[in-house]
Amino acid sequence: MRNLPLSALSLILLLWVSPIYAQHCEGVATQDLSADRDQIPGETMGQKLESLLFWNNEEKLNRFGNMHRLFPSIAIPASPEAKPLTKADVWFQDETQQQAISSYMQDNQLTGLLVWQDGHIRLERYAAPLKADGVWTSFSVAKSITSMLLGVALKQGDIQHLDDKLKTYVPELAGYDYGEVSLRQLASMTSGIGWNEDYQDSESDVARMYQGECQGREAHILSYMKQLKKAHEPGEVWNYNTGETDLLGIVLQKATGQSLASYLAEHIWQKYGMQDCAFWLTDECSGLNLGGSGLSASLRDFARLGLVMMQEERESTGLLADAYRQNASKALYQTQSDGSGYGYLWWRTKHSAYAAAGIFGQFLYLNPSKNLVVVQLGAWPKASTKELVQRRMNFIKQIEAQID
Repeated sequence: MRNLPLSALSLILLLWVSPIYAQHCEGVATQDLSADRDQIPGETMGQKLESLLFWNNEEKLNRFGNMHRLFPSIAIPASPEAKPLTKADVWFQDETQQQAISSYMQDNQLTGLLVWQDGHIRLERYAAPLKADGVWTSFSVAKSITSMLLGVALKQGDIQHLDDKLKTYVPELAGYDYGEVSLRQLASMTSGIGWNEDYQDSESDVARMYQGECQGREAHILSYMKQLKKAHEPGEVWNYNTGETDLLGIVLQKATGQSLASYLAEHIWQKYGMQDCAFWLTDECSGLNLGGSGLSASLRDFARLGLVMMQEERESTGLLADAYRQNASKALYQTQSDGSGYGYLWWRTKHSAYAAAGIFGQFLYLNPSKNLVVVQLGAWPKASTKELVQRRMNFIKQIEAQID
């Protein structure tokens, strides 16, 4: 299926949900949280979802592991043959080290921490309410997974070229500034379209993008972003923009005729042995998955996603197109004075490491030179601050020092 009308595609996605829940993920998403949902501010699902930027600590801890129960979502069934992740030479075992890890998790309100290195899990810790078989939301870590699906779609021929204009795949954008933006510019956040990503500002674009009423079956983000205007020439200025990754998700779903959840299930989740059901939030208007956030998965399955990406970066297994692999994790655009930068929805350090990062502490860190994957899940007290980010990087440096 290619370039289906939005209404037809939405119907297919909605029909796809029920059998997956019934056949593969029963018991995982059945708990009734309607009372809690009613307590979330907002009249619509979009307004309730936007309110998460301002939830208190208790609300975040109670809800981040239940986003798929609180909001519309599509299930991703576990693989029938889970890829084992073995433990060996577990690190940080003396009392002082154990206390340091406990303090790091407690001080930063973390619920999950996993370190995989050189073939084995070296550290795996959980804190309430997350358990080993539970899932946790990813926020912008999902952007990097959407990026991987772009690499898959290029390989499969569902997307023809990174320099294709958005209007090629989303005809609704024809005649608007976003219609002239290329997929390459969208994936590198260099569209040139004006956007405010301030998580503390209730009037910012990121805080208002799902607030409006549904315009028929058109996705919230499409209705919102069509009106936005060019502030710079496309390709010249980097500006972090969650809405653009939602647009990329729409492009992929229109090009493939599948939800992001089903495309992920078909090409990665089943093939690479993910052990648990996962869930991806959908837009309430269109039924389409959100490309910029909303993927909930277990701690170990986030680690497996990192392993898949790191393996593909080293030597292609045929999953991702070469045109994507060659630049996905490079610092195409410098974002920090130390030389760190941004690729195709992946953050790149000044060294060889790269990462997927989400607000409130979600993190997937990959260092191919050290054969290292680190996953962190939690509920930071704020969406992001320099202090919280620095604490996380200090912890990463401790892990890498352990290897050296």
